[in-house]
Parts: sequence; structure tokens; C-alpha cells
Amino acid sequence: MALYMKAAEILEKVAQKKGAVKTLVYDSKFQNIKQLFALVCETQKYSSVLQEIINSTKLLKETKLRIHLAKVLVYDLLIGHGVKCGGTWKTMMMKHRSRLQAALARIKVKRKVSRNQDLLPSSFQQTQDYAIPRYVRVNTLKTTLEDVIDYLKREGFSYQGTACRLEDLNHLSGKRFLKLFAFDLDAKRLSTMSTLLLRAGVTCHQLANQDFLKVDPQSSEYKEVENILLDPSCSGSGMVCLRDEVSELQDEGRLQALATFQLRCLNHALQFPRVQRVVYSTCSIHSQENEEVVSACLQQNPAFRLVHLLPNWPERGHEPFTECLRASTAKTRTHGFFVAMLERRPPQTDEENLLVITTLPSGGEEKQDTHQSGPSDEELQNTETANQQPTNPVSKKKRRRNRKNHKKQES
Repeated sequence: MALYMKAAEILEKVAQKKGAVKTLVYDSKFQNIKQLFALVCETQKYSSVLQEIINSTKLLKETKLRIHLAKVLVYDLLIGHGVKCGGTWKTMMMKHRSRLQAALARIKVKRKVSRNQDLLPSSFQQTQDYAIPRYVRVNTLKTTLEDVIDYLKREGFSYQGTACRLEDLNHLSGKRFLKLFAFDLDAKRLSTMSTLLLRAGVTCHQLANQDFLKVDPQSSEYKEVENILLDPSCSGSGMVCLRDEVSELQDEGRLQALATFQLRCLNHALQFPRVQRVVYSTCSIHSQENEEVVSACLQQNPAFRLVHLLPNWPERGHEPFTECLRASTAKTRTHGFFVAMLERRPPQTDEENLLVITTLPSGGEEKQDTHQSGPSDEELQNTETANQQPTNPVSKKKRRRNRKNHKKQES
């Protein structure tokens, strides 16, 4: 009973635009988060169908149930795994089961479909066509890929291949001097992060229940920070189970507010004096939160440039930001995602600063000359040496002899 009450409460808050499904579920502190999340997401997916069934059977009038509670109960009765609670609610739903089943059957006949999933809106049917496999992250500091594959096969899973190897991270494992700072305003998420880090064998972390925008980049505590992973709040439009919130997520005002916040966070991350690389990621499919944020940030921070990530990845950022990565159910068989990496440009040398490009007036070819404001040291030295050379002794004697002859003539 508690499961249905909590699911109905979350659905009502989503309808009132008080938060996204995932956030509300994790903030609920419900004992079985996975079970609650699945029920809410599935009920949301079939929301329009459930509404039609409830209206045609006049269920609310006869049971006095609230709409969102009625939806989760009808979903589990007709589409899910059956009503899990006992008592009054189960008795009530079993009483109306035949009428509810008949209403669902009439809808299928009307739409000329035989499966429940064929009743879903087109956006969800596209998701059904691209079934997302279950991915497993293998921590090679704890085990090996081969051992994990062998274990999963014994558990009845079929191995479909390695999705991606992050070999460039392996060199970090032996550096004991590394330190990881993490910031999150949500204390529960921070606690979960701590558990996962310890489970992964990470002990060099320092977690703070703090707003990242209020962290001082100039603090001596962060003077050695060189790499930042920024995963700010976003619309969550890439999450498959949230596709039913399309009307909310396409609200331009909300998207603009999110993009403004994301840009502030990204600009703030680039203010750390020694930062070399910043990875920016969202689980959004909207350009406003992805390429447009990156574009604005690069314009405001010319000292940074984009890094071309995983060249063989099949889905790229929208033009002209093809250095970035995108993910989708259609092309990568994953949830929707976006990743960009910004890298500090290397400092220019004096020689690069003096480089001048000139065009020949006749040939149209270009040549590169280094501009020099004055003579070189070698030329100055040669000039000085030339000025200090002694006068020819023969010419000196001749001048003295001429002066003596001139004096004799005057006397």
C-alpha cells in the first residue's frame, strides 16, 4: 500500500511541475527505490491509455480514488504484475477487474493492435524498437573483464561485446598523491557517492555538501586542481523513462533557465587557475543545454578549446561541434547523453608571437618571416669590431710628412 501511495504522490508532484521523476523518487527516501522508480515510470508511459480506461469505466466516481492513485493501481492490475497490496484496495480493484479489462480490450480493437506496448505514444514506441541492453562497468582495479563475463554467463546473461574501454584512465591508478573533491547540495546523493567510491576502492576523495558556485577557485585548497568533471542539473530529457514529460521539457522558459545555470557552472569551473581540462556532461537531448552552452562558454573563455573525444564514437555533437559526443537509443542503444571536453590552450612562445604572414605581390605565394625590430647581436658585434679597428700606420706617416713640409714652406 505504501508503494502505491508514494507513487501517486510523485506523479501528482510531476503533474504540478514540482520536480522531475528521478529527483522526486530519490528524494522520497522510500525503502525500495528501484521498485518505486519502475512503477512511476511505467505508469507515466501508459498515462494516456490509463486515463481513457478510467474515464470509460467511471472508476473515480465509483471508488472515490484520486486520479494518480487510480492510475498506478490500474496499471499494475492490467499491465504490470498484478496488484501487490492486500486489504481494501486489492478487494476494490478485483471487484472492477472485468470492466477494466474489457475497456482495455475495446481500446486495442479500436486502434487495431494486439499488444499493450503498441498503445504507447510514438516517442515510446521508438524506444521499444531500440531495446537498451544492460551495461556493466568493470573496475579493473578490483577484477578482470574475463571474470565478470564468466560470472554473468553463469547467471544467465548473454555477452554482446565490450561497449567501450577507458584505457587512458588506467595510468591514474598508481598515483597516490591524487585527490578528488566532490560537491553536491543533496546530502543523500553525496552519501550514495561516498558508498560507491569506497566500493570502487577510492579513498582519496573529499566530499562537501556545498553549492559548487560558492566554491572559491582561488582558495589554496584547490591550487593544484587540474581536471574537473561537471555534471550539472539538467532537464533529464535523455532518460528513456522520462520521455512522457515532453510537454514540460520543451518549455522554452525552463530550458533557458537550466541553460543559464549550466553556463554559470561551466564558466565557474574554468576559473580554477591550474585547471587544464573540464568535462561537461548532461543527460539531455536539447541543444540549448548542450552545444549552445558550450558555444557560449568558448566565446567567453578564448583560452580554452574543444577536444575531439573518442573519434570512433558513432554519434557526434551537432554541427559545428562534432568534437563532442552524443548518445541515443537509436544510434548507441543507450539513454540520451551529451559530453564535451574543454582544454586549456598551450601558451604561445615568443617565436610564435613574432611570426608574421606576408603575401608576395607578384606570385601569390605565402612566405613566413620573423620580424626583427633592429640588427641582430652578431651584426652589432661586427659593427663594433669594425669601428675599433686600428688605422693603417702607412697613412699616418704620410700625413705627418705632409704637415712638416707645410710648416717649412710657411717659415
